[in-house]
Amino acid sequence: MGKTKTAFIGGTPDDEKTGKEAYEERRKKKEAAAARALESEGKKTKVKGLGLKGGERVKVIGGEPEIAVEEEKAKEIPEAQGISPKHPKPPKSRGKKYQKARMKIDRNKTYPISEAIKLVKETSYSKFAGTMELHFTTKKVGLSANITLPHWEGKAKKIEIASDETIDKLKKGKIDFDMLLATAEMMPKLVPFARVLGPKGLMPNPKNGTLIKDKKEAAKFSGNSFNLKTEKEAPVIHTVIGKTSQSDKDLEENIQTIFDAVSTKQILKAYLKSTMSPSVKLAIS
Repeated sequence: MGKTKTAFIGGTPDDEKTGKEAYEERRKKKEAAAARALESEGKKTKVKGLGLKGGERVKVIGGEPEIAVEEEKAKEIPEAQGISPKHPKPPKSRGKKYQKARMKIDRNKTYPISEAIKLVKETSYSKFAGTMELHFTTKKVGLSANITLPHWEGKAKKIEIASDETIDKLKKGKIDFDMLLATAEMMPKLVPFARVLGPKGLMPNPKNGTLIKDKKEAAKFSGNSFNLKTEKEAPVIHTVIGKTSQSDKDLEENIQTIFDAVSTKQILKAYLKSTMSPSVKLAIS
């Protein structure tokens, strides 16, 4: 028999194609089949084998596949939410009651303590006796003082003198006191618990006056006593001086006690406010 010759019309025979060409042809067929399937379904779906990155989807518009980023990823981008990267939180909006109260206060004026107290009470719009807060900026970080307010209506703090019973409680992780006093003899026993007591402001030390010579000296401390100090990395102090239900005179004496303990020479500016009221800038003298 004679040899049979085969003629190829158009295209390239499979045995003469390179591996790359064969792969490209198979990939194009898969893409075309996937596009047809998506067009018939008319919705988003995941497509494998198209070289998409993890989590991306194919979106069909007019029968043509288009890679779209997931909405979840867009939400993670601050610009997509209309928020500046430098200011991640949107501006805080104030209620009508706050805005009305704010109009009674002159932002460019500093008020004497007595006037500031009256103004805070007048602009306080809570239905309960609000807490009077004092916030002030100092010249440096690290300022501290032990304060005993002459007029205090809050919950009295529990004061404990360090003893062997205190050590036993600390070993069990129990802390049921608001202020801890200690003599020099007890300090070595408290050192192992410094990492627990320190961050809570409970570690006795001479700077805040909680390191005492003997138990008799503890009599000068009361439930109204507390340690006042700046924040760890900022020269700012926040504290409570009473309730709006207290008399103006009592509140004024409490504020003056704090200013005297810290020293007005160290205070740059101070503000007074209640739980629900605008702040009033105090005149420092």
